Amino acid sequence: MSQLLAGHLALVPPQIVVRRPDHDEAHLLHRFFPTALPFSAHDITAGSETELQASVEGQPDAVDLPLVIQQSNYLRNLQRRAAAGESPARLVDALGDLLRNNPTGIWENSWVRIPVRLLSNDVREILKRDLSADKGNLQGEARRDSAEFFVEHRGESCLRVPISYLLKLSLIQAVSAGLCPSQSVRATGRRFSDHFLNDNSSPETFSFYVSALQPATGMGKVLAGEMVKRYLLSHLLILYANESFGLRAMGQRAMIYFAPHPPLRQKRLNSLLSDSFYRDMFMNPCLSGWKRGEEKHRYMHLCHQVLSRSQLNAMIKLREAGIITRNLVVLPSTSNISLANNGTHVSLGSRVMTRLLADPESQFTAAHEKVLGDLVMKILEHFLPLFVGTYSAAPYRLDFCDFHPEKALGFLPHELDDGHLRMIWRRWKQKADLSVFGRPMTPLGPLWLDKLTSRVFRLRGDFVPDFRLIDYLVAILSTDQSPALDGCLGNEQRLKRDLAQLGIFDESMSLYLLLKLRSQSVIGFSGFEGRHYSLFADPFIDMAEAATLQALLTGLAFKYVAEGVVRHVDIPDDPTTESERRQFIFSSALGLNTCNVRIDGPNRLLARILTKTAKTRPSRRYGEHLRVRLVEYRQALLDILREDAADLVEAFGAGPLIESVQRRLAEPEAHGVAGKLTAGVLGLSGARSPMDLSAEEFNESAEEYYRGALRRRHVTEAIDVLLEDLSRLDNEHAEGNSASRQRVTEIIGQRSASEFFRSMRDGILSETLNEAQLRQCIHMALIVLQRDLDEVAPVECLEVS
Repeated sequence: MSQLLAGHLALVPPQIVVRRPDHDEAHLLHRFFPTALPFSAHDITAGSETELQASVEGQPDAVDLPLVIQQSNYLRNLQRRAAAGESPARLVDALGDLLRNNPTGIWENSWVRIPVRLLSNDVREILKRDLSADKGNLQGEARRDSAEFFVEHRGESCLRVPISYLLKLSLIQAVSAGLCPSQSVRATGRRFSDHFLNDNSSPETFSFYVSALQPATGMGKVLAGEMVKRYLLSHLLILYANESFGLRAMGQRAMIYFAPHPPLRQKRLNSLLSDSFYRDMFMNPCLSGWKRGEEKHRYMHLCHQVLSRSQLNAMIKLREAGIITRNLVVLPSTSNISLANNGTHVSLGSRVMTRLLADPESQFTAAHEKVLGDLVMKILEHFLPLFVGTYSAAPYRLDFCDFHPEKALGFLPHELDDGHLRMIWRRWKQKADLSVFGRPMTPLGPLWLDKLTSRVFRLRGDFVPDFRLIDYLVAILSTDQSPALDGCLGNEQRLKRDLAQLGIFDESMSLYLLLKLRSQSVIGFSGFEGRHYSLFADPFIDMAEAATLQALLTGLAFKYVAEGVVRHVDIPDDPTTESERRQFIFSSALGLNTCNVRIDGPNRLLARILTKTAKTRPSRRYGEHLRVRLVEYRQALLDILREDAADLVEAFGAGPLIESVQRRLAEPEAHGVAGKLTAGVLGLSGARSPMDLSAEEFNESAEEYYRGALRRRHVTEAIDVLLEDLSRLDNEHAEGNSASRQRVTEIIGQRSASEFFRSMRDGILSETLNEAQLRQCIHMALIVLQRDLDEVAPVECLEVS
């Protein structure tokens, strides 16, 4: 079969499209980059954004979320209508039961209440600024919703804020005058405070500085090191807030951790609330990071409204695709919860491209950046299955009752064409063994009937390695008239206009893609953002290797373009071809075994990859298609990387990385992230397989694992990374060449920096340090991060958020 594909590749001429000479991709690279291509070994800068899960532990009468619901007009109106017989009482009963019965005491994405008397003057000053309607005009009006951030609680005035903003206030409190003896550390803390932002619901942080990926420093290790130290600082700030702001004393224990899925209790709560009230409860107010926070807050509301409507519209596509074949369906909630997912974004920049774009005399323009960038992203999408489950994952269990296509398929109807959607749905049902006496069986709708069917016929559902990539809109499909990646300026806006007319999207929203071009004219640097990462098992190791692999593949893509191996015309921009390459990503996320590809398809890069793919054969079910095994496809991608990027692998010092990728592919349960996370979850229950547990049991165990054992492991790993830096600082001081030692002395006197922090280790992990000790730990982390920033000062410090 590989010979058949090779013959097709040789005999079928590429599609000929007339382009202006200055838009010939290989010519562009040779013209503007005659000596070294973008994303060569010493050209790459990097930064990251991390989204975290926030929770508050406490009793219903102490935590903001249940208190707000219990005291809301929404609940009072429901109770009045139920009492009058105008609405079913079961809704009120279910909501009351959810609020009263919480065995874990965990309230995900709850806000916290801080006694105003405990705020330092510095915090009050920052709060006043952030409550301005326009932070560029501090003498102007306050936000119209300012009153919502203050409440009377237990007889005193309290500030109520989301945990995303609590992180910033905690940092300002820790470096306030009178609490921080080092002016330098105070300045560092204030500078870093603007890096604590928010996603739609979750806390979000972005890199304190831009890292240079260099072979001498392990490429992605520098980026991963910054990320884990940023996470450790965030963890310390939460512990400090619990003490300094009196949260623990008031029955609130805030925490943050990495978790990819929307919380189960929040899903249940979402099913009981109106979409408007849900937005009021969970959409972040955007107090930090934006000049006009209320406008950003309205944008968050818009995103939720649009995605909720979009999921409803997906049912129409499922019917058109022949997947929904009966009138009985389960309507998705009018309030979609997918925006509560959490992931990591890795942005890589090219110094040479950024420099040329910033120089008007270079004649290298945004149009050139666009034509090259879109082509590189199309190439990279073919290689993304190397990451799914191997470097990040989001394990998830579904019961038989969850297999309503209108719910289980998430946003795939807007990400794949009808043909590939049908193929994936058929293979997924086959994998989940959803059949009775040889006939396919999916849930009928009534929950009691579906549970009975599941029990009688032993239909257990399925387990998937990365459900976040299914349940969230990660890569919206182009239309025939408006491709997203054809290399033309304005193509995203044209596509958004088409999608808005179809009721799928809104023109004012940012386009959802697996990889996004970071345009120098918009963001300040030229590069690409990888948005396909869910959860790392070991952030320092997994992220370091993933970032290096992303950089290596980007370098290979530019090499392909420069050598004329791949041009825009070789990867056509029609929706079917786009869907054909992306099906490998979604199939990997679902844990499927095979994909089907057109034998005479126009995608010459995909055809070239398939010539290297073992065990392909003509599909018996789909005429003129090949059956491609995903295991072999991923192996072919790695083999191509070894062969075509041998020079880059050597220049990057990435030989060990290639071997690590091979181990993860060959032994996914032992070395892949999906396997390691799943093993951790099963370790809590003692089960041997996810299928030995119900969906509720497995997914609840996963949440417990993320906020418990995995959180402690992540903190331990981050402490180890920080201790290495502190040991180097001690050694430099012994040699008489450490400028950071003065800051250390101002904080802890003449003690060894590493010995001090090592003595705090157990207290950090057990959360038993007092307020003063936590403040010192925060100051020490800031000293290390400032030292890192000083060392990378020559790198273009480009904002990556």
